[in-house]
Amino acid sequence: MKIFLNSPNENWIVDRFVEEWNDYNTAITSKSIRASDIVWIISPWTWRKLSKNQLKKKKVLVTIHHIDEKKFDIEDFKNLDQYVNFYHVISKLTESKLKKITDKKIYYSPFWVSPKKWFPLQNKKIIRKKYNVANDEYLIGSFQRDTEMDLISPKLEKGPDNLLEILLEYKSSKKNLRVILAGNRRDYIVNKLIEHKIKYSYFNMISLKELNELYNILNLYIVSSRVEGGPQAIVECALTKTPLISTNVGIASEILHPDSIFDMNNFTSALPNIDHAYNKAKKFTIPKGFETFIKTMEEIHES
Repeated sequence: MKIFLNSPNENWIVDRFVEEWNDYNTAITSKSIRASDIVWIISPWTWRKLSKNQLKKKKVLVTIHHIDEKKFDIEDFKNLDQYVNFYHVISKLTESKLKKITDKKIYYSPFWVSPKKWFPLQNKKIIRKKYNVANDEYLIGSFQRDTEMDLISPKLEKGPDNLLEILLEYKSSKKNLRVILAGNRRDYIVNKLIEHKIKYSYFNMISLKELNELYNILNLYIVSSRVEGGPQAIVECALTKTPLISTNVGIASEILHPDSIFDMNNFTSALPNIDHAYNKAKKFTIPKGFETFIKTMEEIHES
């Protein structure tokens, strides 16, 4: 059994998944679509770059990361679907949406996470000093893009307007509030923080080592999205034992305690549960996190 994964080569999280898969599963992975038995289109938005002749000859598995009804291109989905044998989703919420538009078999499995990259650190005071934040500051983190390609408009599925509303509430109760931002396309929320005079530190495209350090100094991480596939930040927070609250998107309900999940009517009462999230996330750590995927591939190969 040989599996070909299509990396998007966009310096994005899916490229990390492909790299980790290739590192740990060399025996069953092919770098050539022609030499493969199964084509795993892990980045479906790049499917047009693949050989249609090869797709017709192979067993094809496609990962649907999330479905945003307001942006979902059903015609593009139908064009891809003619080459697809099976689908994969990373959350039950996406699975329920996908079942409405296809009768093909859907495999559910959240992505793996590396405990070598995401883990708790000691000496948090030293780390705070490294990033020029005071020990008495209350740090809220957000490491997801929030702005559209025009670098002005809010990326509404990520809920930056929701995040701002929550931050304004915290500003009134935490006089020492500082927001820690990472990742690209943070223009919308940066401008809003400046407008509302909320202190912030912005670290653009930093290394995973540095990102792990930033998780470790936070008092709270907030996922305020309306639509998500993961986000992977949920399991990263869980493994770093970072306090986290989230809207009910993606894998949130599968990792977080119900008390940690909020909507915009009750976010002030949401409570992080570090131990619950950590224990749930552990089953997705590498190499155990590959097991369900390998089982899926074996079932597809034998079908």
